Amino acid sequence: MQDCKRVVAVCLSPKHRLSKTPALEIRAVAGLGIEGDAHYGTTTQHRYDKRKAPDRPNLRQVHLVESALLDDLGSRGFDVRFGDLGENIVTAGMSLTALPEGTILRIGAEARLQLTGLREPCVLLDRLRPGLRPAVGQKGQGDKPFLRGGVMSRVLATGFIRPHDEVTIEMPAPPHRPLGNV
Repeated sequence: MQDCKRVVAVCLSPKHRLSKTPALEIRAVAGLGIEGDAHYGTTTQHRYDKRKAPDRPNLRQVHLVESALLDDLGSRGFDVRFGDLGENIVTAGMSLTALPEGTILRIGAEARLQLTGLREPCVLLDRLRPGLRPAVGQKGQGDKPFLRGGVMSRVLATGFIRPHDEVTIEMPAPPHRPLGNV
């Protein structure tokens, strides 16, 4: 089961706040995101981005994080639970940030997500746990920070997503572009 690419946890929050609440299942809706989540919509729902460009397409419908990041933070003394980093889906068995832009993740029986970019660490992380933001950050292209193990995606096909669902990776056609911050 260690090498199996799978979902470990799913989370959502109807309100704009850093942390999300773990759930038994979430429903990904094509073109919109996670039903009942504050980031649900065709245009950007991120509070800061919405003020700047409210009509911009929503490339941040679903936030995914690797369980290895949460394990690492725990081993470094941070009490971080599923959903605390604002993620909708926690995965195991794959390096999300190493996948190229446009990669499609088939999750469960029907849901399909397309990776759009890297998640930048939010300033609110240090309010959750002092020192958390630098602990989760890593330098990417042009020294722009990104959340280790954190990627953003948009929903291509509607479906329920549950813990233990298998994840299948479909690589985009070459040439592959690395994920950039969105």
